[in-house]
Amino acid sequence: MSATYLQVPFRDKDSAKALGARWDPGQRQWYVPAGRELAPFAAWLPADLLEASQPLSPGCAAVAVAAPALIPSAAADELAVPASRPPTASEPAAAYSSSGSPVGPGLQRPSGISLSQLLAGVSRLVAQSFPAAIWTLVEVLDARLRNGHVYLELSERDASGQVLAKANAMIWASNASRILPEFEQATGATLGPGIKLLVRARPVFKPQYGFSLELDAIDSGYTLGDLEARKREIRERLQREGLYARQKQLAPPWDYRQLLVIAPEGGAGLGDFQAEAARLQRHGVCRFDYAYSRFQGEGAPAEIRRVLLAALQRLGQGGRPDAVVIIRGGGAVNDLAWLNDYELARSCCELELPLLTGIGHERDSTLLDEVAQQRFDTPSKVIAGIEQQIVRRTAEARAHFEAIARLGQRCIALARSEAQQTEAQVRLLAQRQLDAARYRVPAAWSEVQRQARRVLRQAREQSRLRLQQLGERAVAMTRRASDSSAQAMQQVDGGSRQALRQAGESSRALMREIAGQGPDKTLARGFAIVRDAGSGQVLQRAAELKPGQALQIQFHDGQRLAQASVPADPGAIDDSPENPA
Repeated sequence: MSATYLQVPFRDKDSAKALGARWDPGQRQWYVPAGRELAPFAAWLPADLLEASQPLSPGCAAVAVAAPALIPSAAADELAVPASRPPTASEPAAAYSSSGSPVGPGLQRPSGISLSQLLAGVSRLVAQSFPAAIWTLVEVLDARLRNGHVYLELSERDASGQVLAKANAMIWASNASRILPEFEQATGATLGPGIKLLVRARPVFKPQYGFSLELDAIDSGYTLGDLEARKREIRERLQREGLYARQKQLAPPWDYRQLLVIAPEGGAGLGDFQAEAARLQRHGVCRFDYAYSRFQGEGAPAEIRRVLLAALQRLGQGGRPDAVVIIRGGGAVNDLAWLNDYELARSCCELELPLLTGIGHERDSTLLDEVAQQRFDTPSKVIAGIEQQIVRRTAEARAHFEAIARLGQRCIALARSEAQQTEAQVRLLAQRQLDAARYRVPAAWSEVQRQARRVLRQAREQSRLRLQQLGERAVAMTRRASDSSAQAMQQVDGGSRQALRQAGESSRALMREIAGQGPDKTLARGFAIVRDAGSGQVLQRAAELKPGQALQIQFHDGQRLAQASVPADPGAIDDSPENPA
């Protein structure tokens, strides 16, 4: 069997792809691979194929086959009276009660069929209408594992989150052991509430248990409508960059005193959070700063990042919060998927503050929940966890204070007891030392006296020896001094005698020289003789001169007259004998 080509408008390409259609780039046309059911693609089948495949629809054929088996012939004959034909004159008019049962003479109540017969016919009709499994888009509401079998509750929701369809399904253990490991390995996810799947399902109706779907395959390429695949891609990228577990490595806050809360304004989850937070803030226990942003729709992740960073910058100027809280109420999976954004998750990973999240309900999970340091199921549980932490720290502080007080009392009592014991020991030791000192004093005094006498004897002996040595040294030094003095006297006497002889000889020579010289020779040597001009008396001192006195000065070559005048500085006249005028 060859592939069947479809006529898919551009706007329907995603729907056709989700149902299992493939794109042929050569033909530039979508097609159904060989072996797949064409019923899900009826809207895009060519007209010739659609007419050829619809002479008798599967449902009509199944009804035609199943109808005889559902209703026995006798009952069918009884119920085969056309409702549109009026009764004849021979037929009494039929009357019916308010419940629809015929009443009146001549009419028989229809016998009907059993419920098991009716449901058995429905079972055959379902089996004949869907002889093979069909690829179907579903969202998991609940998943349970029992005895190797997987029991699922599946649904379909619209954009607002309203349930459009719901059905139970199961994967038998023989298929689960093969399907689930392949699916988990390919997607990194497990079957759980909120996950979207493309499954191959065969409708089954059993009279005892009702309608259900039996699943024998899961298309790993379509999980969460490409949302889970994108989520996994972002997760792996953060892991490669070493950011995914960064929040877990931060030290959790010891206590909460100030928190930054990011939430959609007016949300129900925010209201529950604020109701409890206001009570804590009113009593001064913890301060909450709120920043609001859209949490879904185009541009929502970028707006959350912008609001978060702006709030941190604003609070950094007045006081850094202890942690960041991101909360929002529940919603459809597609609404929460806006939070699975790489840039937003990266910014949360790079925060230097711990991140707490409470997004959606217990079954919801986003990348922000995964990278956060602590995740809570709902906004209400976030504030409850914060309050429990504050209460726990308060109780610990009170317990520590009481323990410190008790320890202080014990330490004081112990110190007092030790002080008393120490005082008693000191008194006892002091008394013992005093007694020992009293006992040792006489003996020590005797020893001191004995040692003193010994020292005195040694000092006397040393003094005698020193005096003897000094005497001997003095005698020796006296002898040496006497010898030196005699030699010096001899030298002085010899020198004196020689000096006297030399002086006598010099004196005699000088006298001879003086005696051999007269005034003329003296005047010739540059001297002059000053006399009083009147008396002719030789003047020897300047003090003898009188102002205006006539003087006669004799030189070696003649005489001159002069007159004495008053000196400019009388004190400058030197009238000493060594300086004759």
